[in-house]
Amino acid sequence: MGLIKHKAATMPASPGSSPASSDPNKPNSISEPKITTGTGGSRRWRDVFLTLVVIPMALLIALVLVLFVFQSYEVDGPSMQPTLQNNDRLIVWKLPRTWARLTGHPYIPKRGDIVIFEEPSLDNKQLIKRVIGLPGDRVVIKNSVITVYNNAHPNGFDPDTSLPYGKTFTVPPTAGNIDITVGADQVFVCGDNRPDSLDSRYFGTVPVNDIIGQLVVRILPLDKAEKF
Repeated sequence: MGLIKHKAATMPASPGSSPASSDPNKPNSISEPKITTGTGGSRRWRDVFLTLVVIPMALLIALVLVLFVFQSYEVDGPSMQPTLQNNDRLIVWKLPRTWARLTGHPYIPKRGDIVIFEEPSLDNKQLIKRVIGLPGDRVVIKNSVITVYNNAHPNGFDPDTSLPYGKTFTVPPTAGNIDITVGADQVFVCGDNRPDSLDSRYFGTVPVNDIIGQLVVRILPLDKAEKF
């Protein structure tokens, strides 16, 4: 039952009438009835629900995103300079590779893409390189220049000067004496820092099934954040 606050004694209210304040110019002051909320038991059930359902579900979603959608990586080494620097923090997009596996098709990146992959000859160490040759291409390295031959370019072309990345910096001379045809479901990769890169010139072409994902964003350092 609501309580009535009084400042001074007043005449008792007549039956059936509304209680009134002693001050005719001041609205009646009536305290609201108290509403009792959940008890400690309900809070315990809420905590149990969070522990057993919500938190594991959040962890599962995070795991699925990392395994199949995107993942953060940190550059370790100079092989992709000047495009990427040591300790750069990157976001690698995995969804196209995941979708390709779900549909039973090989994931073939585009020429010029920067990809992360596992190299079996290096104890499955994860490397980051740029895609130079695609399935069916003939890749020739001679006189410090890469030339790619295929049906669209029977006379060959130099990806280091014709692709967009080659217009942002001067690619160093490419050492080696290579003449290789890229097999089906494979790619030929090189680091942008050719004198200091362990790549397909040394361990051969990379099976597309070993590709983890494609670089899409550099997030750190903030002043060099960039979309690829």
